[in-house]
Amino acid sequence: MAQTLAEFLDRADVGQNVPANWAQGRTAFGGFTAAVLLRAALESDTALPPLRSAMINFTAPVTQAPDTSVEVLRQGRNVTTLEVKARVAGKVVASGTFSFGASQVSHVTDLLPAVAAPKPEDTELMIPKGREAPAAFFNNFEVRLIEGHRPFAGAERGHVRIWARHQDNASWDTPEGLICLGDVLPPAIFVKATKPGPNSSMNWMYNVVREDTSTRDGWYMLETDLSAAENGYSSQVMRIWNADGDLLVDGMQAVVTFV
Repeated sequence: MAQTLAEFLDRADVGQNVPANWAQGRTAFGGFTAAVLLRAALESDTALPPLRSAMINFTAPVTQAPDTSVEVLRQGRNVTTLEVKARVAGKVVASGTFSFGASQVSHVTDLLPAVAAPKPEDTELMIPKGREAPAAFFNNFEVRLIEGHRPFAGAERGHVRIWARHQDNASWDTPEGLICLGDVLPPAIFVKATKPGPNSSMNWMYNVVREDTSTRDGWYMLETDLSAAENGYSSQVMRIWNADGDLLVDGMQAVVTFV
């Protein structure tokens, strides 16, 4: 049965199958898994300051709603760091280290503004009408291409910039909704590739650089940019801006691909 992200996070029981609409091959979509980990961290302490950084590791297929455990690694005056482990059948399938931090007084502000872009309604659908989504999870989002190429275009540069939002507005402007959305783009290396093949995200560094991560009408601008690739492993930079062009998230991800 199809479920929205919000419905799954609110109602999932350990051992429940991952909804088919959130599947990516034999595992759950990486952004979905990251949202499950973050929800566990947030529920462990309702007095946490804003999320500042997360390191997600994807270690095995997530086939069911995992059993999660939360450990406080350190609770300082300014920063609290938690580790969340997700297990399926007793084995760790994913883990996340989340750092939450109180605001500090600083005379320095330097945020990378987004490049000017047309409005979402003036851009093309990432997947043209009539074409099938590359994976089931993609149908949970509305994605529009701003710049770059679609996968397997044999492009010179591994770079894509899009507008994206959840189809379900209950996931707009929530920390879990944003971390889920942030992984929606295919690996940047796929833009340079000329044929499809399996892939798997290995990790994800996710730095939140602005406390207010809300946006207008659910729309965020996302970008992925290939840094390097060799022997089937690649590194890419991933960024998220709000609809006004304010940088919200600066990240990096390692991906293994078989293309």
